[in-house]
Amino acid sequence: MHYGWIIVLTGGLTVFSCLGLARFAYSMLLPSMGKSLALGYDQMGFIGTGNFAGYLAAVALAPFFMHWWGGRRTITAGLALLALCMVLIGQAAGFVPVLVLYFLTGIGSGLANVPMMVLVSHWFTQAKRGRAAGLMLAGNGIAIIFAGMLVPSLNSTLGADGWRSGWQILGAISGAIAVTAGLLLRDSPADLGLDPLGERNNPGKGAVTPPKVGGAKGIVFHLGVLYLLFGLTYMIYGTFIVTTMVAERGMPEVTAGRFWAWVGFFSIFSGPLFGAFSDRIGRKGGFMAVFAVQTASYGLAGMDLGAWPLYLSIALYGIAAWSIPTIMAAAVGDYLGPASAAAGFSIITFFFGAGQTLGPSLAGIVAKSTGTFSLSYLMAAAATGTAVLLASFLRKPHGSSPDSKFSQV
Repeated sequence: MHYGWIIVLTGGLTVFSCLGLARFAYSMLLPSMGKSLALGYDQMGFIGTGNFAGYLAAVALAPFFMHWWGGRRTITAGLALLALCMVLIGQAAGFVPVLVLYFLTGIGSGLANVPMMVLVSHWFTQAKRGRAAGLMLAGNGIAIIFAGMLVPSLNSTLGADGWRSGWQILGAISGAIAVTAGLLLRDSPADLGLDPLGERNNPGKGAVTPPKVGGAKGIVFHLGVLYLLFGLTYMIYGTFIVTTMVAERGMPEVTAGRFWAWVGFFSIFSGPLFGAFSDRIGRKGGFMAVFAVQTASYGLAGMDLGAWPLYLSIALYGIAAWSIPTIMAAAVGDYLGPASAAAGFSIITFFFGAGQTLGPSLAGIVAKSTGTFSLSYLMAAAATGTAVLLASFLRKPHGSSPDSKFSQV
């Protein structure tokens, strides 16, 4: 077995920790933590925003740290930082300590996630990058399910202070993952005397020459706009769909929560499925397919056609959940090459961050004026429909494998 698959497994654990546990478990722990610390809704929002601000700061710094320390050390340091901060949050006694610690947790998440996505470009050629990135991002869905099972159990067993044990347990798990990453990760195949995992089941040869793309700024902007539209729309749906099910469709909270848990289950398969699909038909076709699935999901949610169309909407959202980040990680390597992938991925992540920031705010404003989130979902569908069109203008990266019969797609 090529060592690249060890990198993928370790990357899956890294994503499980730096995004799945450090970010998505927050919403599970927040109700009991907010009650215990007497946090207002505005303070809860500031804490979440603080984490995101820390993540964006780390995105800007990640290329420099990778240049100085290398990917393995940067990832390990990021995981160690967020693990320590998560343990300390479990001991915090007020708003300000939690805000500062969760900001630092965001920095740790960014320092771990960005270099991990970049390592795919070093260890895999174009023909396998999508599959590799997708398998890593399956860690997100597994973490959502894990946190969804662990946190309620702790709260029911330990009562009001169950959230403290939750943070400490998640922090301890992240610390163990940091040690694992430090032991197993390597910055490039050359460190072990290997070539990147290539095509046609040839584990040591077949690396495609790194592409030298003219007009790199243009392709980065193009990918960035696609990433912005993804961040804008997936956050609208992810933020408000449970509220829609309960407040607008009359669904009991317990039932809505169970349906939302299915998003975590379906999302486990989203990255591997569409990542491998994009390896087969090309990144352009992969982007278009995912945005088309999301357009259907948001459209079904916005049209209020009844229960079963809504359930289908949730399933489609889950199956496409991590597909765009998966294809984006592979596309950056395809278009810019491994040497420039870190800087390129950092830049387009800022576009993604802008979309995540704007989406919920715009949807909230529209919902307040209309009294429903239906128009917000239809606007999201229009945005992803536009993304399908924009993706169709992506050109084939220079240096792509001539052997793929779908390489012109």
